[in-house]
Amino acid sequence: MLKATLRSFLAHKGRLLLSALAVVLSVAFVAGSLIFSDTVTRTFDRLFASTSADVTVTPKEDLESQIPSGAIATVPTSLVARIDKVDGVALARPDVAVENITVVDSENESVGPTTGAPTIAGDWYVTERSPVELTSGHAPRGPAEALLDADTADKKHVGIGDTLTVIAQPGSFKVKVVGIATFKTTNPGAALVFLDPAVARTKLLGRADVATSIQVDAAKGVSDAQLKQRIAAEIGSGTYELETADEQAETAASQLGGFLDVIKYVMLGFAGIAVLVGVFLIVNTFSMLIAQRTRELGLLRALGADRRQVRRSVLLEATLLGLVGSTLGLAAGIGLAIGLIELMGLFGMNLKTAEMVIGWATPVAAYVVGVGVTFVAAYLPARRAAGVSPMAALADAEIAGVGRPLRVRAVVGLIVGALGAAALVGCVTSTETGSAASLLGLGVVLTLLATVIAGPLLVRPVIRVLGGFFPAVFGSVGRMSQRNALRNPRRTGATAAALMVGLALVGGMSVASASMSKSFDDQIDKTLGADFVVQNANFLPFPQEITEKVQDTEGAGLVVRQRFTPVAVRLPDGKRIETTAAGYESQLDEVARITYAEGDTADALADGNIAMDAGFAKDHDVRLGSTIPVEFPAGQKAELKVGALTDQDAAEGFGTQGGLFFGFGTIEKYVPGGQDSALYVNAASGTSADTLRANLDKTLDPYPQVQVRDLADYKKLIHDQIAVLLYLVYALLGLAIVIAVLGVVNTLALSVVERTREIGLLRAIGLARRQLRRMIRLESVVIAVFGAVLGLALGLVWGVCVQQVLALQGMKALAIPWTTLVAVVVGSAVVGIVAALLPALRASRMNVLAAIAHE
Repeated sequence: MLKATLRSFLAHKGRLLLSALAVVLSVAFVAGSLIFSDTVTRTFDRLFASTSADVTVTPKEDLESQIPSGAIATVPTSLVARIDKVDGVALARPDVAVENITVVDSENESVGPTTGAPTIAGDWYVTERSPVELTSGHAPRGPAEALLDADTADKKHVGIGDTLTVIAQPGSFKVKVVGIATFKTTNPGAALVFLDPAVARTKLLGRADVATSIQVDAAKGVSDAQLKQRIAAEIGSGTYELETADEQAETAASQLGGFLDVIKYVMLGFAGIAVLVGVFLIVNTFSMLIAQRTRELGLLRALGADRRQVRRSVLLEATLLGLVGSTLGLAAGIGLAIGLIELMGLFGMNLKTAEMVIGWATPVAAYVVGVGVTFVAAYLPARRAAGVSPMAALADAEIAGVGRPLRVRAVVGLIVGALGAAALVGCVTSTETGSAASLLGLGVVLTLLATVIAGPLLVRPVIRVLGGFFPAVFGSVGRMSQRNALRNPRRTGATAAALMVGLALVGGMSVASASMSKSFDDQIDKTLGADFVVQNANFLPFPQEITEKVQDTEGAGLVVRQRFTPVAVRLPDGKRIETTAAGYESQLDEVARITYAEGDTADALADGNIAMDAGFAKDHDVRLGSTIPVEFPAGQKAELKVGALTDQDAAEGFGTQGGLFFGFGTIEKYVPGGQDSALYVNAASGTSADTLRANLDKTLDPYPQVQVRDLADYKKLIHDQIAVLLYLVYALLGLAIVIAVLGVVNTLALSVVERTREIGLLRAIGLARRQLRRMIRLESVVIAVFGAVLGLALGLVWGVCVQQVLALQGMKALAIPWTTLVAVVVGSAVVGIVAALLPALRASRMNVLAAIAHE
């Protein structure tokens, strides 16, 4: 049996190759993501561990926010003298490193990275642990000199002697580049600017007596943990955060982990799609191979092989296929990881392929995925093979399962479909976002399973409709192609299912994204009343200097400032919720249209008051006039009265949990030193919007970090952000289509082998080569379009349900992108044509007599 299995595997290696490609792709994405993330983690662990001080003292920050306030947390430099006295301290020094800056060249072009990595300005203080070393020029001396890192200088064509402008929170200042510093370790992709230490404190922080941290080196024989305990005993740990080098590295690694998780989950998403679609391909391939080997299996049974041996034989073939696919996939994953590492180099993160990490978990995961997928996918065909009767050896090979009724599929599909439909109905009727999302996920899985199970039941009615015009347009060739697609519903359903999965995903996400875009468009039209909004490209805060320039711009009338801050609110139901609150100036009504359930803007922005979303207030037992304890950064606390409740949709509001906002006086009192996040600008009387736009563009030319946006620009910004998610879905669709095409090619190729005698007879009675190719192409097209119709129908249902979940968050508009859906159907027909090219060509080149004589 082992010999027979190996010979069978080698005899069909060409037919199994396309199935192996699905395994290769899924394993490659799994292995590539693990290798890449392990390499980045190891590289940065070494970087952080080698560059951190033994103990670092920083301000204690209890609140975090995705939208920063712009205020820089500092520690007094007077701490240095106190820490110096601690037993075991070899050296303590103040350190400055800030990220809320922009550096521009003489042409007002930013010299910072465009990849999302920060531009960091700090003080130049060389130690053995410095990540950079001076490689040309000299150290900065005085207020007008700076160093620039070599990678940034090279990319932005900045050299020694060039003048840069640093736009910092206290104000802009010019510096001359007097030296270039080169990274000794991995460059994380940031742009680094170094100033004289005293200058860094005054120019970047606005005061000479503060720093962003205190760096402490331990004396010989003193451990980091011991030193941390002694320093905490001296200065206390309530106001300051103390971290050892290892803890610093761990904190930095956890921050990096968010970036790595995005890449890892995206790649594992691709792997999941490859696995899911590949399962259909493998099941179909083994089912067809077993159907074609009915006589061979029957002979084995007649010679004495029992059911278990036959089943083991087929599963062994699947395992061999999985091993080959996993090995090739692991190699492809290493190549993919190298490609990602090189890609990161283009973005400024200079990783070394020579230091690539392949942990033991990577090959284990690769082989578990590859072998596991093929084994599971081949199990049902293997059971079917074991059921082949010895009498089948005496008859012509028949297609397994053609004549068997589909009653079991009908019953199971109906039950699973009913459960899935019930879950989706529950999702639509739910009023809680969490439960609606859970029901949506359950409904998506169950309806997908139901469609896969019941797919063969839909083949005959749907394909009769889709291919109904074939006989009229293509004559007898069209009739035969339609009947070929109908002759084995199981095979047609399984082949179409591979395409259906990807198209259901893209259909659902297309509806969701179109609905999101339309909702935001409607809400922007309804709420934004300003002529223009001045904002940072990444919604980060900007210096007061920019606000003053905008206010002084010719033609600018009313300018209303917006500023964010992280807060924690203690609510009457006992919950403490960390979120972000906004501060606005009193003329908010003139630049925004806010709907209030109770109170008005004057009440919301009055000193000592706060406004919140009415739904949020109801959920937490808050009423108009309630007093809410609010925690601000740096330990500031306040008791604020609820002055107004808004009736905004969440997406219309401020994009943060609770929709909290208050007056500008409140935010300046409790978060001093913050920066504005947006300016709402109206044209002065007698000034046209076009004139003001031109004047603002001219004013802000030296500040490339901010842009002027009108209503249309704001909508485009939102559309572009949503499009990023959609592009990811399209990439997943592309992968699903590639594997689905392999599946259609495999099905048609095996079908051609299966129908060799039939094709020979058709050719003998006069069917031309061109007609034969057309017949196979039409069969492929109708299968592909069948998969597209099922997928898009399913995707439409999913998309509508996703929109209902989004509606609970305020995005209430439903939009169906019919153009996209029609394009997908047309594209599916093209996919069918492409997939049929090779099988059709092979069929048309058969020798007629040899085909008729084929056993």
